[in-house]
Amino acid sequence: MFERWLRRNRDTGGERTAMHRILFVCSGNICRSPTAEGVARYWIEAYGLSQVVAVDSAGTHGYHVGEAPDPRARQAAARRGYDLSRLRARKLVAADYEAFDLLVAMDEGHLQIMRRQCPAELAGKLARLMDFAEQPPSAEVPDPYYGGEAGFDVVLDLCEAGVKGLLERYRAEPGPG
Repeated sequence: MFERWLRRNRDTGGERTAMHRILFVCSGNICRSPTAEGVARYWIEAYGLSQVVAVDSAGTHGYHVGEAPDPRARQAAARRGYDLSRLRARKLVAADYEAFDLLVAMDEGHLQIMRRQCPAELAGKLARLMDFAEQPPSAEVPDPYYGGEAGFDVVLDLCEAGVKGLLERYRAEPGPG
């Protein structure tokens, strides 16, 4: 699906005119997926892709709907220059499968839940974040919720690798003109 979107835009004369929407998904949307969203927002701006890529995040469960990201996630992100303060948790809903071009799971469990919920014709929109990392040290982004502070730094390392790998695909595409 991702490559098809890039190809479709390249085939219209090299101009990327459509906004590509990416949704990052974890369990409760307070640790991993908002971290990925915050990292992506930062690098989208830094790479000059804000007219091409939009991001959001959600959780497979509605445990924390309306809550800010975990304070430990916000603090770890802030130490690296990422701002998660405005993000609020929400639950993944059926309309997301249609609304987003790419839905990115943090681990295999999330991907399985998404596969069960996703209409078959849209299943090509599903992926794991670490599938985009150049040399991932792990296939999944582990849940730091029940661990210590160091777990949030691991999540940041993995999110940076996955997000940068994903966004490199956009940067490699020819821009307007």
